[in-house]
Amino acid sequence: MGISKDRIKFNVGGRLFETTATTLANAGRDSFFGALFDDEWNLSPPSEDSIHFIDRNSDCFSVLLDLLRTGDLNVPANITERLLHREASFYGLLDHVRAAKWGPFDGNRLRLSDSVKGIAPGDGTAIRAGPDGGCCVAHGSVVHVYDWMLEEHSPINLDYQRVNDVGWIDSDNIVLSACERLGRGEGGMGLFSSSSGDLRYKFQVCHENQVKSYTAGALSFSPDYKIFSSCKGRSNEYGVGVWDQITGKQTDFFYESPGWSLGDADKLQWLNGKNCLLVATLFPRKDNCYISLLDFRDKNMVWSWSDIGSPMAIDEKRVRDAIAMEDSNSICVVNEFEDLGFIDLRMYGGSVRWSSRSKLMKNWVLTSRLRRSYGGSICDFSIGGDRLFALHCEENVFDVWETPPPPII
Repeated sequence: MGISKDRIKFNVGGRLFETTATTLANAGRDSFFGALFDDEWNLSPPSEDSIHFIDRNSDCFSVLLDLLRTGDLNVPANITERLLHREASFYGLLDHVRAAKWGPFDGNRLRLSDSVKGIAPGDGTAIRAGPDGGCCVAHGSVVHVYDWMLEEHSPINLDYQRVNDVGWIDSDNIVLSACERLGRGEGGMGLFSSSSGDLRYKFQVCHENQVKSYTAGALSFSPDYKIFSSCKGRSNEYGVGVWDQITGKQTDFFYESPGWSLGDADKLQWLNGKNCLLVATLFPRKDNCYISLLDFRDKNMVWSWSDIGSPMAIDEKRVRDAIAMEDSNSICVVNEFEDLGFIDLRMYGGSVRWSSRSKLMKNWVLTSRLRRSYGGSICDFSIGGDRLFALHCEENVFDVWETPPPPII
């Protein structure tokens, strides 16, 4: 870097600091310090003797400056995590703090770092990781939202409308899908503030140019800013709706085919490679299971599988979960006895190849068997913001798994 005047002085809250433009360049162009320099990291205007005054916490500034110098985060006992978070946010250094606290996500090196006890008793519905390392937990009609420090924000309470699924648009906005509340025209999907819990937008379903009330179920998102949700209403709103993530307007609707179950879907998954949406309706919501791939470009169900008429034992065909694995052109399914099965996407309506639990236990550890002193077995997990969150069945306890930062050589 062509830095002409490298040494820089700061007065932060009455305490003097001296550093270099080279060190401050580690903060990045979008940081507070990046705004002090021109495109070549020269002070603009340059002044060798000037002292830049910043009316902020000097102890936190010392920690953050040391982070820029060394890449290590050393926080004294007198500085709370909330205070450091606030100051790092002011300087635009939150990403640097997170990177110093844990390394990039590595499933082979994950370590349990924390367990957070839930507020409400009973089973949780779902846990979803946020893009910045926080998460939210849906429980009945309430969603508890946590930031990356695992401090709770204002909860989102839908007043006795059960929350079916949750998804993050970004670190500031959450989409909730909920059951219709008969007689009041409520339910469906809403966009909420992750910090205040306020409703910002309500997604509508239109049928024959009329707005309809509906129940929204499973959610999924695509890279081209589309929101998908399974829907069912009292008219003909059975199927999967599509909304534009930017405008919030409904752009499409895939109506339920005769003999199939799309509106009750438990799982949606967007497949980038195939440009299709996986829709799975599973046990115990339905006695029979339906899994299909929908292509919205020509309104076509391009692949499907159902256990109707299957010769296998009734217990084996009760699929409780499903996930597509595009790399292997297959769908992995799990039955109620936690056996894994695989369906070949290259075969239309093919059978399931089941693997017994005893074989899996030689090389796998089933998450449903992981227990701690409280919380019971795991019912849901989510990965995001370089963390894995695991929600236990009881008391809404969730565990936080992180990858330790790489060792210093």
